[in-house]
Amino acid sequence: HVQLVESGGGSALAGGSVRLSCAASGYTYGCCCMGWFRQTPGKPREEVATIGSHGNTTYADSVQGRFTISKDNAKNTGYLQMNSLNAEDTATYYCAADGIVLWNNGGYCSVHATDFGTWGQGTQVTVS
Repeated sequence: HVQLVESGGGSALAGGSVRLSCAASGYTYGCCCMGWFRQTPGKPREEVATIGSHGNTTYADSVQGRFTISKDNAKNTGYLQMNSLNAEDTATYYCAADGIVLWNNGGYCSVHATDFGTWGQGTQVTVS
């Protein structure tokens, strides 16, 4: 049974930093795509960042240069380091695994939430 558990959410001041973690059980990050998505009430879940099996990454334009996605395959844990936070980053953040690899696009991960098969429960990040 695959399970993803996020941690590290909470409140932060604008300009501050938060680091999210996503521990996986019954699953190996090394094989496939994992990603972070976020959602606010009334809006669809949107991509934040993805990372493929070879470490190739994608970022949403809104977080490029501020957020960093990484993973530790030995620990089966993914991370999202969020710096220079602003109020627009307030959302529930979800980690996702078992994402589709776009082999016809350099092996990068799909950025669509519907292409990820396993999800964590979400963790709230509030920036004020």
